[in-house]
Amino acid sequence: MTPDIAAILGVDGIATGAIYVLVAIGTVLIFTVTRVIFIPFGDIAAFTALTLAALDTGQVPGTIGLLVALACLATLVEVTSLVRKQAYREIPYAFLYYLVIPAAIALVVWLLIPLKPPLPVRLAMALLLILPIAPLLDRIVFRPIADGTVLLLLIVSVALHFALVGLGLLFFGPEGVRTEPLSSFHMEIAGIMLSGQTILIVVAAIVFSALLYLFFDFTLVGKSLRATAINRTGARLMGIRPARAGTVAYLLGSLMAGVSGILIAPVNTIFYDSGFLIGLKAFVGAIIGGLASYPGTAIGAIFVGILESFASFQSSAFKDVIVFSMLIPILIWRSLAALHSEEEVDE
Repeated sequence: MTPDIAAILGVDGIATGAIYVLVAIGTVLIFTVTRVIFIPFGDIAAFTALTLAALDTGQVPGTIGLLVALACLATLVEVTSLVRKQAYREIPYAFLYYLVIPAAIALVVWLLIPLKPPLPVRLAMALLLILPIAPLLDRIVFRPIADGTVLLLLIVSVALHFALVGLGLLFFGPEGVRTEPLSSFHMEIAGIMLSGQTILIVVAAIVFSALLYLFFDFTLVGKSLRATAINRTGARLMGIRPARAGTVAYLLGSLMAGVSGILIAPVNTIFYDSGFLIGLKAFVGAIIGGLASYPGTAIGAIFVGILESFASFQSSAFKDVIVFSMLIPILIWRSLAALHSEEEVDE
């Protein structure tokens, strides 16, 4: 391997790792606030790419049907819960948040499709369709068992992933898609050609990481999320509702997954089930960060991207095996380094 090839592989690995940074940080964000290892994170990223591809060709994306179906089911679950609690005054708000707003988004996107809007509008349409997905899944699946053990939440998350894969096949079909690059810009640095798409991916990872830092340190909502992540019971005593904090975390997670899907669609062919590998590789980076440290997660995700790039050059057939094999020593190290204690379950 020559230095030039190593440099090219390094740049490619950093770009791939930047995608994993967004997914991994979103995974850690949701886990720290809700204790849910959100396995379907990669599925939402893949659905975003499929949605954008459909919008590019002027077709109605399957995300509209998926969003409406989830909105109806979430509304039913929420209204049933409020009736049992006899909280009748909150029922109109449940219809507004869980049915009217998602349905309005779906209607607006459906009306805009025949107008063939420009690329920036199509990007916004794809993100708007994806944003409610994770919060709706949270209301349907995870909030009823929010006080369960981490193992129970993980098992349900894996089951939800397989359900979403089936729904993805139903709503999007088996065909793979690849969208057009978001930028045709190219530049050369030290003899290495950089595409505008690569630059966009890296810049997006840096910008979102910086925005999350500002959000958590300088906004009241961000501080409430941090408080919930540190101590759910203490946050509840201070007037912070863990369910609402979880909704915000899932909403941010949907946004980061959506951006990841938009950025990765021009460089990889995306199928309805491609999200699992994306999410799993990002999860390796999150494990390196201990599912707690955002800087550690970002470093781990970049490392996974670089490792995958070099492994693909050496043996493309075994690149995934090499990446996932990293989990074994990392988990052993984490197990030996961690202080073991009995799991606490919030009442």
